[in-house]
Amino acid sequence: MQQDDAPKGPDLAGGVELAQLSDGRLLGHVGDEEVLLVQSGDDIFAVGAHCTHYHGPLADGLVVGNSIRCPWHHACFDLRTGEATRAPAFDPIARFKVEQRDGKVFVGDKVAPCPIRPRSLKETPEKIVIVGGGAAGFAAAEMLRREQFAGEIVMLSSEAEAPVDRPNLSKDYLAGSAQADWIPLRSGDFYRDLKIDLRLGVEADSIDVAGQAVVLKDGARLAYDRLLLATGAEPNRLPVPGADRPNVHVLRTLADSNAIIASAKDARRAVVIGASFIGLEAAASLRARDIEVHVVGPEKIPMERVLGPEMGRCVRALHEEHGVIFHLEEGVSAINERGVVLKSGEVIAADLIVSGIGVKPRLALAEKAGLTIDHGVVVDRTLQTSAPGIYAAGDIARWPDPHSGENIRVEHWVVAERQGQVVARNMLGAREVFDAVPFFWSQHYDIPINYVGHAEKWDEIVVHGEIMAHDCLLEYKLNGKTLAVASIFRDADSLKAAAAMEEGRAPV
Repeated sequence: MQQDDAPKGPDLAGGVELAQLSDGRLLGHVGDEEVLLVQSGDDIFAVGAHCTHYHGPLADGLVVGNSIRCPWHHACFDLRTGEATRAPAFDPIARFKVEQRDGKVFVGDKVAPCPIRPRSLKETPEKIVIVGGGAAGFAAAEMLRREQFAGEIVMLSSEAEAPVDRPNLSKDYLAGSAQADWIPLRSGDFYRDLKIDLRLGVEADSIDVAGQAVVLKDGARLAYDRLLLATGAEPNRLPVPGADRPNVHVLRTLADSNAIIASAKDARRAVVIGASFIGLEAAASLRARDIEVHVVGPEKIPMERVLGPEMGRCVRALHEEHGVIFHLEEGVSAINERGVVLKSGEVIAADLIVSGIGVKPRLALAEKAGLTIDHGVVVDRTLQTSAPGIYAAGDIARWPDPHSGENIRVEHWVVAERQGQVVARNMLGAREVFDAVPFFWSQHYDIPINYVGHAEKWDEIVVHGEIMAHDCLLEYKLNGKTLAVASIFRDADSLKAAAAMEEGRAPV
């Protein structure tokens, strides 16, 4: 997230030759601020050069029509208005006046973001209740206000903290390289100023579907006109003796991450149980704190089920290069004062233990309400459940995915945010179909893995580039159709693959 002090490229205020936009874009500056010139058709736009999510370089992004997409995490911005139209970014990028004369392009003063797309306010519910304080819930509340909804918004969160940047909890924040003030998605002033009634540490007990009310644990009733269920997921717990010992942690919330950080201060050896994305990200973060790390998992190759054997071997090798010790095709039988007891009988002494054996969706509230359930809360293309006026988004939602042709449920941060945004507009009458291509990223040391699409199974993996050289793109195919693409250091190709899949084209 660091940036160079000196701005790059030519002084755009002094004018540049139109011919310098040879590839449709030019990175320059106005004063001390880096500015990107972008040509789309006959139009030329001048916008801030960095994504407002993690400061990704938009000069390396993809222009699609009048929008530009960030190469790092696929946030999307409207070039005409600066608006962040797709998560994970929420803040707009700056835009500047542009003038053409005498074959040159001149960039002038900054102008305020001003959304010009049609708003979704076709219906005017008086009160919207959101159950869940994670990615989907936050994105929905933020978009409701952006869509000029003036009614009441109540967000119920069982967590003690306001919505946070959850992906960071296992990455930079856990590693100690991200400051604490980076973690909240918004400050407390945001909820107050936008009149979002955020209630922390509050749990819903049931839903009175006929009476359109949420019943809280204390018996209070909360009426709604529209309801969003975004209850998320909770970590699976180790079903072994000693799993409740104080040095055993899960990693889901900010409190969980802080507890691990506190334990890590005096720890010399850690055991991570589970070779999942979360488990291995936690392993990398603990290695950054110079702690000896052992990883225990039942699989032969880490993450083979999601990424395939070759990419899985690459991930293992990367972690081993950084000193991680693997105990694969193994399980845990107990945890005691000596450490982690493996099923083989081996004991790994540990000061700190992190359990990362997956999560399960929180479906109890939806089940109790009688909503249709099938490995998740079943929703239609607009993300509405079987009960009119009740929507579901995020980790619990199972929706008809037009790209795979299957009903799918995924536990991806960006998907949850984008679903929340679509639900917000649909609560206001937009009737928008959720057809976004799933996307997630994972970070292991300085190696990012981007994944576009969704492939629960495949019969062929086509490899472009060199996996072990960390320069590759993999296509996961079933019956000749590419369902997903994973890549390392091929950000532009990842963006192009997502755009192609959106348009129904082959991604590579």
